[in-house]
Amino acid sequence: MTKHLNAVTFGEPMAMFYANETGPLHEVFSFSKGLAGAESNVAVGLSRLEHPTGYVTKLGQDNFGTFIADALNKENIDTSHISVTKEQSTGMLIKSKVISGDPKVEYFRKHSAASRLSLTDFDESYFAAADHLHATSISAALSQSCREFSVHAMDFMKSKGKTVSLDPNLRPALWPDTDTMVSTINDLATRCHWFLPGLNEGRILTGLDTPEEIADYYLARSVPLVVIKLGPEGAYFKSAQEEGYVKGFKVDKVVDTVGAGDGFAVGVISGLLEKLPVSEAVERGNAIGALAVMSPGDMDGLPTRERLEQFMRQNV
Repeated sequence: MTKHLNAVTFGEPMAMFYANETGPLHEVFSFSKGLAGAESNVAVGLSRLEHPTGYVTKLGQDNFGTFIADALNKENIDTSHISVTKEQSTGMLIKSKVISGDPKVEYFRKHSAASRLSLTDFDESYFAAADHLHATSISAALSQSCREFSVHAMDFMKSKGKTVSLDPNLRPALWPDTDTMVSTINDLATRCHWFLPGLNEGRILTGLDTPEEIADYYLARSVPLVVIKLGPEGAYFKSAQEEGYVKGFKVDKVVDTVGAGDGFAVGVISGLLEKLPVSEAVERGNAIGALAVMSPGDMDGLPTRERLEQFMRQNV
């Protein structure tokens, strides 16, 4: 019998080497190793909040693949539908350390094992056993077969009465051109229940400026809930029933901005799965996003439930 899951996701997890010292990457000699990938960040975050979560991908039969599988298993993520291939390698990246702003990231993922994910890897019974699907547009950018998998997974979950969230996670370098990126992501957005863009992402995808205008663009295209990340200022949400701004949390020191959006998604998704009011789910998203930027690795700051509650109590 297929195991029941609160959530399932799919995508490309990667081995990450992040610099231990500032400066151009070619001048850095000391790195730490970690797990990276937007979808794996969300899976880890949900699992740490005690939501049973599954992850679907392909890994290469190599040391990076073994490292990733071990890391996911240690986070109590269901890896029963991760396949291993000899034909392609596992992707990896290197990330710089910065004093301020966003770090520089270089990817080594072209023709990776994960980019070969296809409809033949889609197990209906596995996805049907989950209450919720989280997707990003990164998977759809990797290959035509990944794009087909993304569309099918989202449509299948909706047809089964499950909820679907989508974080655009814009990666222009992965797309052939901006028009293809925008049209594909906007098509994917119409297949989700909860759309989670950042303000700048929303501007690129719609050509509109304000959070209200961007939200209305997607509501008019039958997206039930739009939550827009506003960085340190917090977030804005809108549905047919309600809308509002939710303030952000004070951050003592920004260490690494990568993974903040994934942390925000963890908060919103977990909150909505727990039937919290939308404003409280968004507040939780803001809190986890704040925790994420205060840690060096992509997922180091993703909290346990106890740590999350403590942080929120201290920052009322």
